Amino acid sequence: MKIEQIYTGCLAQGAYYIVSENEAAIIDPLREVKPYLDRLEKDKVTLKYIFETHFHADFVSGHLDLSKKTSAPIVYGPTAEPQFEAIIAEDNQIFEVGKIKIKVLHTPGHTMESTTYLLIDENGVEIAIFTGDTLFLGDVGRPDLAQKAGSVTQEDLAGILYDSLQNKIMPLDDSITVYPAHGAGSACGKNMQKETVDILGNQKRTNYALNQPDKESFVREVLEGLTAPPKYFGMNVAMNKGGYESLDEVMNKGLNPISAEDFEGFAEETGSLILDTRSPGDFYKEFIPNSINVGLKGDFAPWVGALVVDVKQPILLVSDEGTEEEVITRLSRVGFDNVLGYLKGGFDAWKNAGKETDQINRISSSEFAEVFNSQDKVIDVRKISEYSAEHIENAYNRPLDMISEWVSGIDNSEHFFLHCAGGYRSMIAASILNSHGIRNFTEIDGGFNGIKKTEKLPLTNFVCQSKTL
Repeated sequence: MKIEQIYTGCLAQGAYYIVSENEAAIIDPLREVKPYLDRLEKDKVTLKYIFETHFHADFVSGHLDLSKKTSAPIVYGPTAEPQFEAIIAEDNQIFEVGKIKIKVLHTPGHTMESTTYLLIDENGVEIAIFTGDTLFLGDVGRPDLAQKAGSVTQEDLAGILYDSLQNKIMPLDDSITVYPAHGAGSACGKNMQKETVDILGNQKRTNYALNQPDKESFVREVLEGLTAPPKYFGMNVAMNKGGYESLDEVMNKGLNPISAEDFEGFAEETGSLILDTRSPGDFYKEFIPNSINVGLKGDFAPWVGALVVDVKQPILLVSDEGTEEEVITRLSRVGFDNVLGYLKGGFDAWKNAGKETDQINRISSSEFAEVFNSQDKVIDVRKISEYSAEHIENAYNRPLDMISEWVSGIDNSEHFFLHCAGGYRSMIAASILNSHGIRNFTEIDGGFNGIKKTEKLPLTNFVCQSKTL
């Protein structure tokens, strides 16, 4: 038997590839299925089942493409209602893969169809659970995503999740390995550990959610500090539940080179967003006017999802040459399938064609420390928890993921400084502000991490971030 965790850092997502004898199972596959097909071919095994722990909100699963390419059936837990052919398993139902068994444990709470899969080896020993978003390392799945107005509240779901954990997970042996669907960095939880695998006994001892004295305390603690989920989540759920375009078709459409001469007109004609995926260090020097920068080398897809929101938005790419396929793949993971093409030759082609460019006023954190005075306005676009832990005295906290709510309140006549932790998020914010005609600001390269190192600026007293959640 072989268990392989296939972890994708930018989404903090874990898929699982399990082999026994000449058969395999895959749990929560990512959108691009070629890596799984390659593994199946290399191992000379047949994919017997595709298990889905629930209808994912933060990414688009590869279940449909994988099923079409392998003929393996898709399996969901009880109460799931997909709009395509699938096996809807019963609680405690057993599926055999080679010499092992996979048992269905219905664990609603994160969503009502949420299911944990218990792996039993050829000797009948329970050795691992694949918990989806029911149980994370250090946390549990947020119970606010599946609430329905007037019927099911987040408090109801949290209570249901408590019962699932107490009745289905806690009675299992401490030696069982826990394989969650997400790790630190995912928006599906608030307190996840950086590790991606643990044993259940350790989680019973250290996971705050598993150590609450009663249901009331569990509900209160799990709901405390939850921020609003990214707005694209609902669209991803709809795609996972209702179906989507094949990634092959998405790729064929998106890998459409457009010359610098035709690029601007094509963007206007199609109403496309120009998405520049170059690094912040390259973008600020020169870019196409009104383009938005989200650097590929970062939490690229989740930030596009959080800020663009509408997965049907037409997009044109400005990317480093040779990265176009990776960009389209990563966008597809969060449902952005409407990439219409990319700037042929990259930004250099635009510049060499003599086209108009724009730039962002950027200075280093050390330069900022030299010019700053107490009367200067500073906008900090980090998360509330980061800001609460430590920030420049009198700085305003305006989280990046809420920029659509605060951008209209910016006074363009008053200069301000803009920063995040390192410069990635503040450049995203800078490009959005610039596209709204707000230009009277200076962005700080190195962000708060660099600002702290200067030891020249007035900062608030540090508070451990775990206490600010």
